Amino acid sequence: MSPQNQINYTNLPDDLGISLNGNIQVFGYKNLQNIHKSKINLSKHTISFLRAGSKEVIGQGKAKKIDSSSFLIMKSGKCLMTETISNSNKFYQSTLLFFDNESVLNFLEKYRLKLNTKTQEKSFYVFDYDEFSQQYVNGLDSLLKLPVKTQQQLFNTKFEEIMLYLTNIHGSNFLNSMVQHADDRLSKLTHIVDNNKLNRLTLEELAFLCNMSTSTFKREFFKLYHRSPMKWFLEQRLNHTAILLRTHQKRPIDLYEQAGYENFSNFVQAFKKKFGLTPKQYQSQS
Repeated sequence: MSPQNQINYTNLPDDLGISLNGNIQVFGYKNLQNIHKSKINLSKHTISFLRAGSKEVIGQGKAKKIDSSSFLIMKSGKCLMTETISNSNKFYQSTLLFFDNESVLNFLEKYRLKLNTKTQEKSFYVFDYDEFSQQYVNGLDSLLKLPVKTQQQLFNTKFEEIMLYLTNIHGSNFLNSMVQHADDRLSKLTHIVDNNKLNRLTLEELAFLCNMSTSTFKREFFKLYHRSPMKWFLEQRLNHTAILLRTHQKRPIDLYEQAGYENFSNFVQAFKKKFGLTPKQYQSQS
């Protein structure tokens, strides 16, 4: 077994214990504890209708964070997911709708919708709730109280309902990512690295997102960037702290942890080595 396969992660929707018959599944999810950067493998595209708490997802694109005023469409693939319980309700709750590529293609064909192939592919799309989408989720929750056979007969209709609404309001380009798959893993690596250069991810987490073992990730990273991941990420964070200092958005003492250093002294030494000035001197000259 390869090192990558030894990493523990959750397969969704497979590990939820629900019927996987058909192309669409719906699941009511509730959690009473905070979960930090759980490794998730989505075998299907997913709409997460957040009901209580907040969610942050890190994947190929930039990290996305939502609260119960928004819902999130996630492309199938690997991601890191953080769930934070609501301060008022003391739990995290969402209604999950899973759908596959075939469902998307059938929908596009049935309603004769065309996609803009030049649209940039994204991992996540965030939409704010409005009156219709709130009522839609209430309807999904009511559907889950029906007999399983009745549920399965209605899933396709409910999928078409939300897709028709979203495409009429926001256009159909968000579906582009659902039917496109980039096979170039090095291109995927650079995309993931660039979008997470300021996130404090471990090498194991980055390798997971790239679907590589940690050793393969480090080897491929060095080929592309000609330095170790640790050194490259520290340089990127130092560059970012310099911007924050130059624009006077932060004090030097507030930045050392964000830059990836355990104490302020080491941060000052590294900053001076790179820029020739201490953070305080750099900021005073800006």
